[in-house]
Amino acid sequence: MKIFHVGGSVRDALLGLPVQDLDYVVVGATPEQMLAQGFKPVGKDFPVFIHPQTQAEYALARTERKSAPGYHGFVFHCAPDVTIEQDLQRRDLTINAMAIAENSEEIIDPFGGQQDVTKRVLRHVSDAFSEDPVRILRVARFAARFHTFTIAPETMLLMRHMVQSGEVDALVPERVWQEIARGLMEQQPSRMLDVLRDTGAIKHIMPELHEILIKSNEIAVRHAVDRAAQAEFSLAVRWAALLAACDNGGLKNDEHQLIGQRIEKLHARLKVPTEVRDVALLALREHAHIEQTLTLTPEAIVHFLEICDAFRRPARFTQIVQAALCLTCAESHSTVQIYLEHALAAAKSVPSSTIAETTKLRFPNQPEQIAKAISAARVEAVTQLPK
Repeated sequence: MKIFHVGGSVRDALLGLPVQDLDYVVVGATPEQMLAQGFKPVGKDFPVFIHPQTQAEYALARTERKSAPGYHGFVFHCAPDVTIEQDLQRRDLTINAMAIAENSEEIIDPFGGQQDVTKRVLRHVSDAFSEDPVRILRVARFAARFHTFTIAPETMLLMRHMVQSGEVDALVPERVWQEIARGLMEQQPSRMLDVLRDTGAIKHIMPELHEILIKSNEIAVRHAVDRAAQAEFSLAVRWAALLAACDNGGLKNDEHQLIGQRIEKLHARLKVPTEVRDVALLALREHAHIEQTLTLTPEAIVHFLEICDAFRRPARFTQIVQAALCLTCAESHSTVQIYLEHALAAAKSVPSSTIAETTKLRFPNQPEQIAKAISAARVEAVTQLPK
């Protein structure tokens, strides 16, 4: 039995990056031998085991064969005679198809991964790449992470063929969102969008976004999502910045409404988490007001805080503001955000309960007067703030 470090840990070490996760492959062992050494089985499709002390995952070396359409249609073969080279051959990119045996420094690199790391190239290992449509999303995500890398022309051609052949249509929405979300959290998410556009995949996996992007300012969209990444904002903010940037100021009302309808449909299709969806929809609706914050009256500011539910959801409100400010490259961003934070704090400091009780005594059976009185007090508090 021989144990190897494989994949990302080898790649990242060559790139001088911190090694986040160690993936292990075991060659020359049976499931029974793993169990005898105290490993606990967790794999459903193929044998994966948890180390009894470190809790790390160890997978038996395997080969795979396409048996049906889609990314679930594979038959896996695990046996002691499967070599590490055979295991590496089933991987997606050459930079992920390298291994190092434990207690050794020699890199096993049968497909030129080291050379592609040096050349900064994302290249598929073999034509078996085309059997798994998820790999298009993975390449797009790797392009966003390793933004100085280029995609090999033959790999781009293969991915386009996968789209044209309909293989990408087998992707389920949940997996699409999972990969898109991971790609948005990389260093340069706009490159993920570039790959999905250039391969034609975006028309199939996110047709609503494709239609929106056609009529959008592509440069503005790319800059917005990359600014959100550079600021290390949350997933919700990055997704919201992307969508809000599609709604440029030159759109007519009916076009603006159409974008909103398509985004709602996109969210439903991908089953986007509620907290991410809500930030995106509010940023789409309110980004123009946020950009104009310093010109708004105190009355408008308070109304804006109220319709965004900022008093009950201050953390979400901050995300909405962050997303909107990613749409422009302006020195006033910090000023706007600080002012809105101070405005919210000032408005929240108003003694709402006391005002409600007093107003109720003055205007019995007129509950609408309570809201007006509280709002007026909030406006007065915001009026005292310097801009």
